Amino acid sequence: MPRVFVSGCFDMLHSGHVAFLKSAAEYGELHVCIGSDRTIHGIKGRYTVNDERERRYMLEALACVHAVHIGSGTGQMDFVPEFAQVKPDFFVVNHDGHADAKAELCKQHGTRYVVLERTPHVGLQARSTTALREACTIPFRLDLAGGWLDQPFVSRHHPGSVLTISLEPTHAFNDRSGMSSSTRRKAIELWRTRLPHGDREQQARMLFSYENPPGTVEVSGSQDSIGIVFPGLNRLHYAGGYWPEQIDSVQDEAVLRFIETHLHLLPLGPREDGFRVLQDTRVDAAGAQTLADAAEACWNAARAMDARAFGAAMRASFEAQVAMFPHMVDASIQATIDANAHQALGWKLSGAGGGGYLVLVADRPVPGTLQLKVRRDDL
Repeated sequence: MPRVFVSGCFDMLHSGHVAFLKSAAEYGELHVCIGSDRTIHGIKGRYTVNDERERRYMLEALACVHAVHIGSGTGQMDFVPEFAQVKPDFFVVNHDGHADAKAELCKQHGTRYVVLERTPHVGLQARSTTALREACTIPFRLDLAGGWLDQPFVSRHHPGSVLTISLEPTHAFNDRSGMSSSTRRKAIELWRTRLPHGDREQQARMLFSYENPPGTVEVSGSQDSIGIVFPGLNRLHYAGGYWPEQIDSVQDEAVLRFIETHLHLLPLGPREDGFRVLQDTRVDAAGAQTLADAAEACWNAARAMDARAFGAAMRASFEAQVAMFPHMVDASIQATIDANAHQALGWKLSGAGGGGYLVLVADRPVPGTLQLKVRRDDL
């Protein structure tokens, strides 16, 4: 059977990809070469939503695909070593993927060069990864530990840190679920579909001020705006003010992959209307210190990539929160926690609780949960 070669990123696999691959497979045994994470970041200045292992797995699952390779070369022609290995009879590209260098490569190897028009499957919209990304790439935010210390009425009792991660919008996270969706909407009002380049702290201050204009009664914590704007894992140290005195960031790939692998979100549904987490609060110095100590332990465990310590510290942070804000958890949420505790190393609720997501730390897949993509440094 003739061998067919195609190349590309194939991030955020969609119907346009599938239609193209099925058309290419009509020419013979289909070999797909995907760009490596390293190469794509070098070309586009950003990371893919799905890493090379996940992209390879999804493509291998398609019946029309015979084999998937990861390009070992560099630049736009990173697939050349794999092309030489496969020795294809056909090299198939979409019209917008045509390049003279590809045509010349085929000429040198006696390979037929085929250019297809981008044609969607009957009844479906035309799709492209670029178009999907343009819909909106503004991140979400998840706090891992120390939440509430960004509020002066808590950190004035004892200073401490909030840990946040910035998340790629790979899921349509529920509103009113502690993923900073309200702050994200303000970011969309300011910047439309993507965060601007520039000074991150200045951007986060701008977003915080935009969401909390003069006269705001219940000020949204600055961890929301910082958690959206700053990529990776961040520690925000508060000492009685609305803005942290120090921001520490971690961009180490191994640490971020550790966090992605061990966090699992179980949907609980959005908070009910009328939810009042500030009723019956018991905020004091001992409670704030317990929360601060747990957040620091979580920070150290994450950087050490110690799953058990990470889970234990996250749970300790959550329990310190609930001790001060008992309305974060009701009977139904507690029942969900109890039903899932056996398969987790630790847990917390997203945001201020009352619904949203149960965040589980686990070292194996948890049925019915979502996994996250931490936003990397794209500058």
